[in-house]
Amino acid sequence: MENINIVNSLKSHQLKVTPQRIEIATALMHYGHLSIERLYEILRAKFPSISLATIYKNLNIMGESAFVQEVKIPNAKSVYELTKETHSHLVCNECGEVQDIILDLSHMSHAAAQISHFQITKADLVFSGICKNCQ
Repeated sequence: MENINIVNSLKSHQLKVTPQRIEIATALMHYGHLSIERLYEILRAKFPSISLATIYKNLNIMGESAFVQEVKIPNAKSVYELTKETHSHLVCNECGEVQDIILDLSHMSHAAAQISHFQITKADLVFSGICKNCQ
């Protein structure tokens, strides 16, 4: 996604286009999954006076419009990514790398709803283990 596509994508999500939001989207596009701390390091290179509060505020606004999403990882800090098709995640216990994996969770969600009588609206699944590079 180049800058013009990022700008158009922000606009399509009814988000105000700011240099900080363009950089957040660019970093997430380039790195895939980033913690707030890593995002802060990346953005400070371009905006030395940017605050952590500004990044939190922008991520919250971008999350509310479904432009980005938070990936909650058990026993670790959350990471953020650009919103894309429904997917699950693989997390390496050694290096902390987060990877996307496309899985059809509809059967599992349906079974859980049947057993629990719970109306399931979203399913997030995170697998943890050891990645190929750390094995």
